[in-house]
Amino acid sequence: MYGNINDHLTPVKIAVIVSSVREGRSGTIVANWFVGQAGARPDMSVDVIDLLNLTNLPLTFPPQHLTPALESACLLEKVTPRLAAADAFVVITPEYNHSFPAALKNVIDWHNSEWHAKPIGFVSYGGLSGGLRAVEQLRLVFAELHAVTIRNTVSFHGVSGQFDDEGRPVNSARYNQTAKVMLDQLLWWTHALRDARRAHPYAG
Repeated sequence: MYGNINDHLTPVKIAVIVSSVREGRSGTIVANWFVGQAGARPDMSVDVIDLLNLTNLPLTFPPQHLTPALESACLLEKVTPRLAAADAFVVITPEYNHSFPAALKNVIDWHNSEWHAKPIGFVSYGGLSGGLRAVEQLRLVFAELHAVTIRNTVSFHGVSGQFDDEGRPVNSARYNQTAKVMLDQLLWWTHALRDARRAHPYAG
């Protein structure tokens, strides 16, 4: 059976992935603001996964039939259970050379079923493009992993001038509303896909 009404009253688990690991990154201020928006909602609980803590995850993958080496396994223990437990994801990403950070792709590729049949929203930032070209690339990647990406995004164009000294967007009303719309869509898809997974386990 599909989820009952009590399931829909329980806060959904949102994993917010901070993907930039560059020194002096703008991702921290963007993430702090967004987590404040999502965390203030009674229908969501937020788990922040900062990839700066996973930079030692190797680029060399073990054969598919073997378990990772001890060091890699220890690092994965810090993130894999949290991805698996999440009902949905929000990726906070800059744009590097028309795409997204290598650290993000590495963490994505170390996992598979953790993404299946779950919704993913995006908060992007950058220069003139606001990171939207990175988001378009990520939509292709996550489609291959059987995930559903949310249509509406939150995008900061010219991010260096978009926040005040208190870490709030200069145009708070606009961005708070944009975040609300994206999170409302994410919540709808979260319930729909979670109910579907419970009724019929997804065959990825």
